[in-house]
Amino acid sequence: MKILVTGATGFVGRHVAAALDAAGHDVTAMTRRPDQYRGSGAAVRGDIADVGSLQSALDGQDLAYYLVHSLAHADFAERDRVGARAFGGAAAAAGVSQIVYLGGLGEDDDALSPHLRSRREVERILSDTVPTTALRAGIVIGDGSISWEILRQLVERLPAMVTPRWVQTRTQPIALADAVRFLVGVVGIDAAIGETYEIGGPHALSYRDMLVTVAEMTGRRRVIVPVPVLTPRLSSHWLRLVTDVDLTTAAALVDSMTNEVVVHDHRIEELVDHRPMDFPEAAAAALAARARRLRGSADAGSS
Repeated sequence: MKILVTGATGFVGRHVAAALDAAGHDVTAMTRRPDQYRGSGAAVRGDIADVGSLQSALDGQDLAYYLVHSLAHADFAERDRVGARAFGGAAAAAGVSQIVYLGGLGEDDDALSPHLRSRREVERILSDTVPTTALRAGIVIGDGSISWEILRQLVERLPAMVTPRWVQTRTQPIALADAVRFLVGVVGIDAAIGETYEIGGPHALSYRDMLVTVAEMTGRRRVIVPVPVLTPRLSSHWLRLVTDVDLTTAAALVDSMTNEVVVHDHRIEELVDHRPMDFPEAAAAALAARARRLRGSADAGSS
């Protein structure tokens, strides 16, 4: 099958492209800088802000993955709205039979954060133009994930954490390998077209639970004291000071951390015949991947 992957240089996209390529699909990776692309598949220039480039990138494709977002920009909701409309329209014009989209968990009747509302809006826009299979996830645990890096860096850098109230919020983290398995697993399944699935690990955990688990795994003793008076604005500045995440992204993520995002629908596990790993396994895999990456960088620097 001929498959276009948008966001092929991103955290999830590059792993999806590699898994599709390994499965024997004809993969095209859409990137703004194809001459610099070193991942799986053949690179093609494309930018969701450039409709003409989308038409060329989508020409002849059977299926497309939509794995892009504009979270690092203050006007991310408008950028993602315009981009989704452009991509959906171009995909429909090109005769693409299915879009696979990775969005966010969260109850529709909850007061969703701007970030989660935007993810849901993009899902609706795409579904209104091309038959779409939407997968909704919370935190994806893997080396390179912004949310995972926040957790890891907080544990690494703060012996004592005076934390915002959102550390008590529950989420259902999923390992990168499991997210990719589900994303790739819906290809070629007619019953998945037009469906929305929730993906997550086997357990719902609070952010505090995850911080404590990572501290224990890395041999650190950490004191965590939630402080309810930290506003979302102060909380995002706190994250920016302690971690490497930029302020705009931190603010969007902090807003989302106030929403409980858990899995209620496990249908995709039966559909794909796959059971995801638990959080300690996912965290161990992410830590091991980071260690390999750092060793590789050190080896390259010494050669």
